Amino acid sequence: MSTVLDLAIIGGGPAGLTAGMYATRGGLGNVVMYEKGVVGGQITKSSEIENYPGITQVVSGLELMEKWPEQVMRFGLKYEMSDIIRVSRADDGLFNILLEGGESVKAKSVIVCTGSVPKKSGVEGEDTFYGRGVSFCATCDGFFYKNKEVAVLGGGDAALEEALFLSNICSKVYLVHRRDEFRASPATVQRVNKNSKIELVLNSTVKKIYGDVSGVNGVLVVDKAGVERDLKVPGVFVFVGMKVNNEVLLQENGEFLCEMSKGGEVVVDLDMNTSLKGLFAAGDIRINAAKQVVCAAGDGATAAINAISYLESLHE
Repeated sequence: MSTVLDLAIIGGGPAGLTAGMYATRGGLGNVVMYEKGVVGGQITKSSEIENYPGITQVVSGLELMEKWPEQVMRFGLKYEMSDIIRVSRADDGLFNILLEGGESVKAKSVIVCTGSVPKKSGVEGEDTFYGRGVSFCATCDGFFYKNKEVAVLGGGDAALEEALFLSNICSKVYLVHRRDEFRASPATVQRVNKNSKIELVLNSTVKKIYGDVSGVNGVLVVDKAGVERDLKVPGVFVFVGMKVNNEVLLQENGEFLCEMSKGGEVVVDLDMNTSLKGLFAAGDIRINAAKQVVCAAGDGATAAINAISYLESLHE
């Protein structure tokens, strides 16, 4: 019979890495982190990070995460470059981890840290200028456009909230939406309408994000009448939704392993417990995630500490 893991960690971003460190440093001896992609998570794609505590110089996301794997693995965390297909609960109370290729592993507890990714708008120039003027995170990148004009694409709560956030930093915010009404809460819409630094560009779609080798120079938008307008901005923030990477929790019967929100995020309490004992979620996959590296790391630590407590309770 194969060895049963004390803890399986699904995902190798800030939440997964920190969970691995706290779990192994906290005494767990058989912990494996599964990550098929680049260890460090999607933050490694960011070109500039300056808001992580203790980092006094602007660094890239890749530079920020460079030392994390070395640090966390010296306490005994094992890393396996594998794609996880599904996490399920076996009849014996253990968790079954189904790997790509058909192999399966048993674990006493699981922390899911698979995160989420921003949905792309599909606009021409979006991919070309990602990290060079195109951003999916105002909290991360808004400061780089202090006292400058920017454009925000989207019409939901996230787009309006980020436009309001940017209005505290930028000289002007163009809020571009393809309809004449927003899908956001009435209170948020009211705040946007009252904000003199936000200009609404409604019934309009983005034709193209353009620029040069130095980055974005502007956005071409077209209204329903076909009238084109050139917004000369160095920054474009896209908020058309998030895709939560929750596939590993989807069961063969089409239901999820634990309670989920309407948006597909994992419902957790303050200890990162899901509705299923022994199953934890941390980072951007959980409800109300701040989508910041420092917060994801904190989630990972919290989840690991409580996973240790859960495993101890099994022997009481």
